[in-house]
Amino acid sequence: MYQEERLVAILSYLKEYKRISVEEICSELEVSRDTARRDLVRLEEEGRIIRTRGGALLPTEHQMVMDYNHRLKVVSSEKQVIGEKAATFLKTGDAIILDASTTVQACAEHVENMECTIITNSINSAEILSKHPLISIHLVGGELHKKHRYLFGSQAIEKLAQYSVDKAFIGAVGISEMGLTSAHEEDGMLKKKMMQQARQVIVLADHTKFGVNGFFQFGSFTDIDVLITDRMPSGDFMQLLQEKDVELVIAGEGEEEEND
Repeated sequence: MYQEERLVAILSYLKEYKRISVEEICSELEVSRDTARRDLVRLEEEGRIIRTRGGALLPTEHQMVMDYNHRLKVVSSEKQVIGEKAATFLKTGDAIILDASTTVQACAEHVENMECTIITNSINSAEILSKHPLISIHLVGGELHKKHRYLFGSQAIEKLAQYSVDKAFIGAVGISEMGLTSAHEEDGMLKKKMMQQARQVIVLADHTKFGVNGFFQFGSFTDIDVLITDRMPSGDFMQLLQEKDVELVIAGEGEEEEND
């Protein structure tokens, strides 16, 4: 097997299992330890892996966070499916919080006209919900983030602290073994406060968010009650959900997958 073929095989293994050892390379590709090390050096020089003691792992995936209108178009069909499923969790009489993520906005788009109270820092979601006469909308104050269409800052956090709600619907830039992450600290601090004020935390995240780490960690798996997504996660991710007793809902499927 040529080196280029081995490099492809190593990267394919890493994409599935996240890390690889020199021993595993030797076993999988039937090469010597010296050959395995040379292959890892080559991949490191190309910036495709991070070498560790005894092996390698993939670099942390950092996603560039685009402006709000562009993010609405990314995996938009998946977001709509997730949002439609999430909206079914809202019941008459509920008091809920919606964050300013685009996937949570998809939830707002599918909310029916019913007597309930919705608190949000999202300019877009508040506008969408305003067409429903039975819904009471509370838009938290604060400074306007013009690019990403949300209100933030100490004033918004102080306002959130005054509410006690049934459910919080939260999006994330990434969800990994690190927990829930956002691209901006001010957004992450708001999400953290929203989760603290809710009796049930429902996270909405499409499959592209799995294994991704954003800049700021605002929550862990122990903070999540329900995760709504569009595809079944990997085995390792599933195990983590089960260990933390997180209910998994696959939107678009005929039934819910629940981890006991």
